[in-house]
Amino acid sequence: MDSSDAVLAGLDSELGWLRETYTELHRHPELSLEEHETSKLVEEKLTDFGYSVTRIGGTGVVGILQNGEGPAVLARADMDALPVTEATGLSYASAVDGVMHACGHDLHVSALLGAAKLLADSRGAWSGTYIAVFQPAEEIGAGSKAMVDDGLVTKVPRPDVALAQHVMPMPAGTVATTDGPVLSAGDSLKITVYGKGAHGSMPHMSVDPVVLASSIVLRLQTIISRETKPGDFAVVTVGALNTGTKSNIIPDRATLLLNIRTYDNQVRTAVLAAIERIVRGECAAAGAPREPDFEYYDQFPLTSNDAAVTKQVRTGFSAHFGPDAVSRATPQTASEDFSRIPDAFGVPYTFWLLGGVDPETYQTAVANGTVSRDIPGNHSPFFAPVIDPTLSMGVQTHVVAALSYLAHKD
Repeated sequence: MDSSDAVLAGLDSELGWLRETYTELHRHPELSLEEHETSKLVEEKLTDFGYSVTRIGGTGVVGILQNGEGPAVLARADMDALPVTEATGLSYASAVDGVMHACGHDLHVSALLGAAKLLADSRGAWSGTYIAVFQPAEEIGAGSKAMVDDGLVTKVPRPDVALAQHVMPMPAGTVATTDGPVLSAGDSLKITVYGKGAHGSMPHMSVDPVVLASSIVLRLQTIISRETKPGDFAVVTVGALNTGTKSNIIPDRATLLLNIRTYDNQVRTAVLAAIERIVRGECAAAGAPREPDFEYYDQFPLTSNDAAVTKQVRTGFSAHFGPDAVSRATPQTASEDFSRIPDAFGVPYTFWLLGGVDPETYQTAVANGTVSRDIPGNHSPFFAPVIDPTLSMGVQTHVVAALSYLAHKD
C-alpha cells in the first residue's frame, strides 16, 4: 500500500461529518471579510485534529501540523460567499437572504478540512509539515493580501510548495491541470471624466461628458483590435457607463466601470497604460476642465502554475485516479488571488480545477450541445456541485497532491 492509499483508507468513515460540514457551510454563507462563523468552525476542527492554529488576516485561519523532518507543503482553501440570491431549491439552500455560496468555497473548505484530518490520523505514512490555510475574501481579491499584510510569511513555516484547487462546471470525478497560466489576472477600474454642465438647449455652453465617455468607450475597443499582438490574450470590458439625470440637463461628469483580463503581466501593463493614455487623450481633445480620475479595485494577480510542481502533482493524480480522470486544463478567464501567498514566500505553486457536475448530466448536455445553457457556472444562482463524488474527490486531490512531496521515499 502506498502513502496515498494508507492516508485515504479512512476517507469513507469521514464522509458523514464532511457532508454535514459542507451542507452547514452552504446553508450559512458569509460574505468577504465577514467569515466569522466559518472561521470559528475551521478553528475548532483543526484544533480537534491536533493542529497548531492561529488567526491571520482578520478572519483567516492557519493550521500547522509538524510531523518530523521533510518538506513543508501549504494548501489553501477560500471561505467567502457571494451577494447572490440562491435559486437551486436544495434542501440545504442558503438561509441568508441575498447571500449564497455560488462559487464552491464551502466545498473547498470542507475538502481541505477532510485532507487535514486524514493526514493528522495517518502520520506514519508521511513526514514533513502540512500548512492548511483557510483564506477569507477571495471574491474581492483582498483576502490573501490581508493575510500577507498581517505577517503570514513570518508567522508560519516557509513552505517548499503551495497548492490550491477550485470546483468548476466539469464532470465530477475528474481533475484538470496545466502548467503556465491557468487563471487570468483581473483588474477592475473606475474612471471619472469631467465636463462642464449646461442646459440641454445650450450645448455650446458645455463640455459634454456623455459624448466624451461615449468616445472613450469606442476608442477603448482599439486596444485589443489594434494594440494587442494577435495571439496574445486580453479582454477590456466596459461594464457600466453612468452619467446624467434628466433629458435637458448636460451633466458635469461621467463614470465608467471597466474590467480587464490578461494572461501575461507585460500585456497587462501595456493594456492598463493604453487605457489611461486613451482616456487622458480623449479628455484633452474634448477640452475637459480637469484631469480624469482612475480608481483601481478588485485586483487579482495572474495564476501561472510552475511546470515542475504541476508535473509532479499531475503524475500523482494520474497514478491515483487513472489517466482518464486527469485532463489538461485550458486557461480560464476567471481570476483568483491565491498566488499572492506563494509569491510572498517566493515558492512555486500549482492550482488545479475540480469537476463538480453530475457526469451523466454533463455528458447529456455535451451530446445535445447545451452545456452553456444547461450547466450552471460559478456565480450563478443555480450553481450547485453534486456532493458525491465531488467532496470525496476534493479531499483526495488535496491528499494526493500533498503526498507527492510529503510521502516517505523508498
